[in-house]
Amino acid sequence: MQKDIYVVGLMVDERSTKAPDVQQVITRYGSNILCRNGIPSPGRERGIITLTMEAAPNEYEKMEQELKNLHGVTVDCIHFSQQESFQVCQK
Repeated sequence: MQKDIYVVGLMVDERSTKAPDVQQVITRYGSNILCRNGIPSPGRERGIITLTMEAAPNEYEKMEQELKNLHGVTVDCIHFSQQESFQVCQK
């Protein structure tokens, strides 16, 4: 199965209360995640997380849907396919 590269951006509102739920989803897909970067700010209620992952399209789509099902979480990504140079993920 072909695996592509996804650079995923997450905007998490109400970070202090939503972070555990987001972390549970990210942990489930940990074997696909190559890099994670977070910008925590104790004085702000919004957090930003970026993930770089290698996954089959169905694996990425499943994770994306789980994250989008969390209230206050926005997900966007860039998809680098093995067959194409890159494309912005469709919503």
